Amino acid sequence: MKPASPLARWLPCLGWAGQYDRRMLGSDAVAAVIVTIMLIPQSLAYAMLAGLPPYIGLYASILPLIAYGLFGTSRTLAVGPVAVISLMTAAAAAKVAAPGSPAYIEAALILAFLSGLMLVAMAVMRLGFLANFLSHSVISGFISASGILIAASQLKHILGIPAGGDTLIEIAGNLLAGIGAVNVPTLVIGVLATLFLFWVRRALKPLLLRVGLGPRLADLIAKAGPVMAVVLSTAVVAGFALDARGVRIVGAIPQGLPPLTVPGFDPELWSALLPAALLLSLVGFVESISVAQTLAAKRRQRIVPDSELMGLGAANLAAAFSGGYPVTGGFARSVVNFDAGAETPLAGAFTALGILLTALLLTPLFHFLPQAVLAATIIVAVLTLVDLKALPRVWRYSRHDFMAMAATMIVVLGVGVEPGIVTGVVLSLALFLWRTSRPHVAIVGLVPGSEHFRNVERHRVLTSESVLSIRVDESLYFANARALEDRIYAELATRPALRHVVLMCPAVNLIDASALESLEAIQHRLKDAGVVFHLSEVKGPVMDALGRSDFLDHLRKGGGQVFLSQFAAIAALDPDLVQGRRPDGSPAPLSEPSIGTAGIA
Repeated sequence: MKPASPLARWLPCLGWAGQYDRRMLGSDAVAAVIVTIMLIPQSLAYAMLAGLPPYIGLYASILPLIAYGLFGTSRTLAVGPVAVISLMTAAAAAKVAAPGSPAYIEAALILAFLSGLMLVAMAVMRLGFLANFLSHSVISGFISASGILIAASQLKHILGIPAGGDTLIEIAGNLLAGIGAVNVPTLVIGVLATLFLFWVRRALKPLLLRVGLGPRLADLIAKAGPVMAVVLSTAVVAGFALDARGVRIVGAIPQGLPPLTVPGFDPELWSALLPAALLLSLVGFVESISVAQTLAAKRRQRIVPDSELMGLGAANLAAAFSGGYPVTGGFARSVVNFDAGAETPLAGAFTALGILLTALLLTPLFHFLPQAVLAATIIVAVLTLVDLKALPRVWRYSRHDFMAMAATMIVVLGVGVEPGIVTGVVLSLALFLWRTSRPHVAIVGLVPGSEHFRNVERHRVLTSESVLSIRVDESLYFANARALEDRIYAELATRPALRHVVLMCPAVNLIDASALESLEAIQHRLKDAGVVFHLSEVKGPVMDALGRSDFLDHLRKGGGQVFLSQFAAIAALDPDLVQGRRPDGSPAPLSEPSIGTAGIA
């Protein structure tokens, strides 16, 4: 459905606001309660993962939710701090300031601001297609490797030892070096919290259902698992004064509304953070729109990529002006929001209200919250993102995609998150160029008794001595045009009776200027050899492009034609083959397949 006005295009909320009723209000309110319970410990934990004070995670979960609700098209996407974006924020900000310092917090604000500006600019210019350059294999490898790196980075909080590092090797080395200084109370709290959260995630809801609780109540209690861990561990640390025994706690959290913040303008700092902000924008957009489209498809709703860019851009700008840091749509909380019955983005606004009340009234209760429990929350959440089974699956299907995925994972774990995603993108594009520079070109023949043409290496088909039917299964552009030339010239050299070459183009969606020059060269060289060049099954847009050049005029002057179908070409150039015979009346030869008939190519 098209927007009724330009205003509705930029404010998708106008589409559902007029239909809002009491039933939707109830569904959104219930979903907001569940997501708020889940989001409070996650927000604190992800801010700590980003190297920021935990309360900044609360700030990043208030205004961004409202901003996205105004401009985004997904009705159930829950925007806020997420693990991968938090890790990327930490990696970028640590290059310009010490973690936790005022300069570091300022860098996080600038990252949110720059990311927001880029996303809004991309929305205005309708550049949502740029996300297509991040292949699924690269994103899958990046997220899995990031999950491993994040989980490893949180072990220092579980063990109660200082062990930093940007790579898995550095983190592992520092953990081993400090293993003798493990804080036992911290280790006990961290291990118990991790085991408890894993049990809650996998077994609590089925247990509650077995004892007779309703599905909605059982789900609510299960989702409150992290809150239970926070409450119990905080009470234990405060009751036994474990902070005096070396258990690191969250400490004082400012109580009140998120502050109004304005990112400082420092050209040198902005230029240093600009590449990281671009990667944050692209990765955040890909992660967000993937979740949004998956959930929207279940309810037959529509997601508009350019509006999603605007929604995420507005959310990040809101984070920058309210003391937050970069945000995007989170998979886990969005699924929870969807399953809880959220009907509109107003559920996000209600969630923001819940977080706001927490920041106003409840922050003193988090003073004795052990950092080990926040680390356990992160570990349990990110390990669900790790999909190592994808490696053998992708290996069996595509070696090229496997190389891109594996390289992304290796570089993320061994060098860092930013080099990893850049490596994956560059390698996947390079492999694409290499693969398409070697297009599949098939010599085809007529299937007896039909009008269909198939590969002579796969099927028993009729072939002509005077007409070469050759099919190219790629668009023609600068990287592969020469390969087509070489193949045609090679066939010409081995076929003394050849009089016509027909290039089948059913898979050709584009012919660029370099490929056009190659086609002209083929036509001229074949003409010099006494062979006429033809085309068949050319798509309309490609014909339109060829019509804007003089290629078709040269083709016709040389006797060539553009046939509607390959069968029409053979019927005109070698009518005897259609009848299954040679010009002398003998049966036309059938090709002997060398590959087998495992496909129809």
